[in-house]
This record gives sequence, C-alpha cells and structure tokens, in this order.
Amino acid sequence: MRADFRLYIITDRKLVRDGDLAGACEAVLAAASEVAPRGAVAIQLREKDLDARPLYELAIALRALCSSYGAPLLINERIDVALAADADGVHLPFDSVGANQARKLLGPNRLIGSSTHSPPDVAGAAREGADFVVFGPVFDPISKDIAAPAWGPSGLRAACAAAQVPVFALGGITPERIAELYASSDVFASPAGAAAIGSIFQTSDIAAATTSMLRALMRS
Repeated sequence: MRADFRLYIITDRKLVRDGDLAGACEAVLAAASEVAPRGAVAIQLREKDLDARPLYELAIALRALCSSYGAPLLINERIDVALAADADGVHLPFDSVGANQARKLLGPNRLIGSSTHSPPDVAGAAREGADFVVFGPVFDPISKDIAAPAWGPSGLRAACAAAQVPVFALGGITPERIAELYASSDVFASPAGAAAIGSIFQTSDIAAATTSMLRALMRS
C-alpha cells in the first residue's frame, strides 16, 4: 500500500461539537466522495487518552466506515489495536518505536507514518522505513498550543527536499495556506498533501471544511 492520499485527517474527539467522532469522520468521507477521487482522504485514529478496549471499539467502527469509502485507516502508535482492528497501518509519534521495528510486527503490506519536527527528522524516518511522514508545525496549530516555533513554508520546503517519502504538512493548515505552501515549492520539494485536526474538527461545518481543503489541494 502506498500513501497516495492528499488529505490526512487526524482525529480529536474532544474538538467535535457533539462528541460523535464516528459521525464527524463520516461527514469528512462523504464530503470527500463528492469532490475528490476515492482514496484521497486517510484517517488517523489518534485518541491517546483512551484505554485499549474503547480505542479498539472505535477503531472497529472507523474500519467499517473507511472501508465503505475506500479510505485508509491508521491507528496512532498502538500496533496491537491496528492489527486487531485490521487497520491499514499505524502512525508513530516522534518518540515512539522506529518504523523498522514496527514493520516486523505489521508485515510488508501496511502503511507506517511517522511524525517529524525538523528536516533531519524527515530524512531519519525515511531511512528507518516510514512510508510517509507528517512534518510540522508549519504554522501555529489551530487546535493546540505547542512550544516549538513554526517552520513556515521555507522549512516545509527543506523537509520535502530531505525526504525520500511523501511529506504531509501539519500545523495551522487552511485552504488559503495550502496555496501559499505550493506557491513556494517546486516539483522536487513539494508536499504530498496536508494533515489536519482543528481546521476540520473544530469547525461548525465539517463537510464544508473538508470540501474546501480538498479543492485547495487539488488546485495545487
């Protein structure tokens, strides 16, 4: 499996106004199906405070939903839950086990994503065997405070140039900023797409936010 999606949705149920994360994810995927090719969106289940059982139950619900829309489903860090729910892969935080160790458990056919926070991190994750990386923050995040300074478009360009794998920009990404990111990139240093949390789940209209992000990505 390849990381061929353009928009990487990272969940945070605490941002969803009615608390229905599965319903919010369905709104994302239904909206995407209207404006983008099948598989243009992937979902990372990242509910770090949940114990194994409720996380697994949520993963099972999202597995069925993602399968119906042809969207890859990845589980944040929990390789056991990913395997039990038959997810398409895992996403490894920066301080987690290496992609090479995760691959031994996951086998050759599942995706492994990795979080990175500098261009050298990106190169290191690729060497370890990550299939794609999320790089950020590019701008100040919408949904959470972070101590690290934002890299800006030039930092993203350096990260993409250092990568041998697809790079997804994270941190304050909006449709307007997507145009800015690609305007400052060239074919050899362009992101594969964008990752989003607050710009999707913190909005009053998740479907409209998804549509706007995808249209901006497809224009880029």
